[in-house]
Amino acid sequence: MSPEGPVRVLLVDDDALVRAGLALILGGSDTISVVGQAGDGREALELVRAGGVDLVLMDIRMPVLDGIAATAQVLALPDPPKVIVLTTFDADDYVVRALAAGAHGFLLKDTAPADIVDAIARVVAGEPMLSPTITAQLIRQVADAAPTAVADQARERVSELTERELEVAVAVGRGASNAEIAEHLHLSLATVKAHLAHIFTKLDATNRVQVAIAVHDAGLL
Repeated sequence: MSPEGPVRVLLVDDDALVRAGLALILGGSDTISVVGQAGDGREALELVRAGGVDLVLMDIRMPVLDGIAATAQVLALPDPPKVIVLTTFDADDYVVRALAAGAHGFLLKDTAPADIVDAIARVVAGEPMLSPTITAQLIRQVADAAPTAVADQARERVSELTERELEVAVAVGRGASNAEIAEHLHLSLATVKAHLAHIFTKLDATNRVQVAIAVHDAGLL
């Protein structure tokens, strides 16, 4: 959330009706402000570069520049906004690729309005928005086909974690939220967040799915 108030959201979808529906849904929340709309990834990138965006709701299949490429370019910018990808199907390989590339989560386009608002709040706060079932599905699709070299690299990166950081990383891999990790490991929420910041840095990860994949590749799940 921006210091001035509501979360500033950019809607990106090549379907004007989808954008209108999302704008209507989000417009009813006093914690969210829709600050712009884009019909393709290139336009979205230009709007993000202009500043004033905290979170992007990014469609995947779009003309000119698709959501995967746009997500990668947005997240490569200095101090980038959070990115949630939008999809029609929860098993869409495009979603897997987008999450592996750094997106902070995903939403199905038929998600209930209240759940969309909640997901945005959770992502902005750094909380996971993938259920353990979905996390496991994504890990299988991204990681199970990984070559041995990738597993070796994962073990090397994970070895840099402290014992407590490793416990937190494994909990993330099992789909636990920050609050659940804090309760299970008898830590404060602030301490969990601090450990996560170190884990993201050491594993060169931008989201919890990437942490889960690294832990899985290292043979810890």
